[in-house]
Amino acid sequence: MSQLYFTTEHEWINVEGNEGTVGITDYAQHALGDIVFVELPQSGTKVTKGGDAAVVESVKAASDVYSPVSGDVTALNDAIVETPALVNEAPEAAGWFFKVTLSDPAELEGLMDRAAYDEYVAGLE
Repeated sequence: MSQLYFTTEHEWINVEGNEGTVGITDYAQHALGDIVFVELPQSGTKVTKGGDAAVVESVKAASDVYSPVSGDVTALNDAIVETPALVNEAPEAAGWFFKVTLSDPAELEGLMDRAAYDEYVAGLE
């Protein structure tokens, strides 16, 4: 069974076992506007919780994508490199960025569930 978590920086991670799939939220892609470029980490890269993991560029700005957890990058979504608009079209599905093997599952405790994230976003508007 997978479990979805969110960060205050508008990343999401869908965790199944000790592997998580990471992307940016619908809120983040709306704030960025039309995404024109995505730079992903290399497979095998060690990422740290809160550390830079990827870069997304839109017509408005370039933004860092931070890793919600620490671990090793195991897979990349090459489709979003070829077609960055996928991040706008399906940010919490086909527009995922990378997969990571969690080095410390306890790091998930500081993240929000969907209800808490929705409440957080509502407070920003």
